[in-house]
Amino acid sequence: MKKLLLASALLTSTVLIPVSAADYIIDTKGAHASINFEASHLGFSVLAGRFNEFSGNFSYDKDNISASKVNVTIDTSSFDSNHAKRDKHVRSDDFLDVSKFAEATFVSNKVEDKGEGKLTITGTFTMHGVTKSLVIDAITIGEGKDPWGGYRAGFSGTSTITMGEFGFKKDFGKVDLILHIEGIRQ
Repeated sequence: MKKLLLASALLTSTVLIPVSAADYIIDTKGAHASINFEASHLGFSVLAGRFNEFSGNFSYDKDNISASKVNVTIDTSSFDSNHAKRDKHVRSDDFLDVSKFAEATFVSNKVEDKGEGKLTITGTFTMHGVTKSLVIDAITIGEGKDPWGGYRAGFSGTSTITMGEFGFKKDFGKVDLILHIEGIRQ
């Protein structure tokens, strides 16, 4: 009888242990992730570019999306619009002021499963010394074993920020963020 109770207790405790989300490092070394942007250029065209240097991690469990978390740090001096003179100006105190604000960060505080691979990631985005709430509409791209014996998960997402909300001296309106993130499970 004691053996039966002990076996039942072990089985029950195993079933009740919550499964935790797996931890991933964003694969920036393999260039399998990007933080891109698009903004209106004086109302005449679209300026596109990216941040070349960033790092981050996330936790993800497809069976418990709400346990997921995302943390990203962006090196603001890595702003790249494929035009050196413009990039220098955007890095100046008219915009990013990278000498004072070398990093921008995003830290999630809620991840919601919207069904069919769609996610809403809510968190705080800090840039130029200002912290605002940011919502990222994301989709799961896929997950699985890679050819090198690891395990990866990938996502894409979009969000929009308004430059004026971040205290830039010059404000050209809205900036669309386009995110592609692939992580390697740790």
